[in-house]
Amino acid sequence: MKIICIGRNYSEHAKELKNEVPTEPVYFMKPDSALLLRNRPFYIPDFSNEIHHEVELVVKIGRLGKNIQEKFAHRYYDEIGLGVDFTARDIQRECKAKGLPWEKAKGFDSSAVLSNEFIAKSELGDVNNIAFSMKKNGEVVQDGNSSDMLFNIDKIIAYVSQFMTLKMGDLIYTGTPSGVGPVAIGDRLEGFIGDKQMFDFQIK
Repeated sequence: MKIICIGRNYSEHAKELKNEVPTEPVYFMKPDSALLLRNRPFYIPDFSNEIHHEVELVVKIGRLGKNIQEKFAHRYYDEIGLGVDFTARDIQRECKAKGLPWEKAKGFDSSAVLSNEFIAKSELGDVNNIAFSMKKNGEVVQDGNSSDMLFNIDKIIAYVSQFMTLKMGDLIYTGTPSGVGPVAIGDRLEGFIGDKQMFDFQIK
């Protein structure tokens, strides 16, 4: 199982981190050991002093595919969940400054929170108009909509499948809207698709 993460897929988020807005999808990987499931608490690792939250819609691949045409991409997923891409921002800055890969800033244990359930596309309606949000300690800190993606889900699937085969159960974290920020011990994070709560866990 692969965890594929799309970076800089919302222009306002790219701008808040002072990154160029990409002309094609930017992606990186997390190992399966990054998954944090069943609302288990997230423990801040001792190697970073600046862990940031990034809430994202998550697509679960439902069939095997390679070199998928965009017009057929909708056939390769049936449900969408919600997750958090935790990022060691201080380490990421160091890696970027040296021109090095980001994996140690992105792929550490428990850095990929995943909702307990997924919502069927048929229930969501237009996948290019999905509202989602995250609260920290009861206050909304990130509020996004898939309509604001630079590259929509079908474009992402078509692009990534040029380079690697997609398999059943693979997860695609589709990018985060603006509003990313640090977490601290004692924080509570709640994620929503529309009004439906998708996760609720503590930072320890």
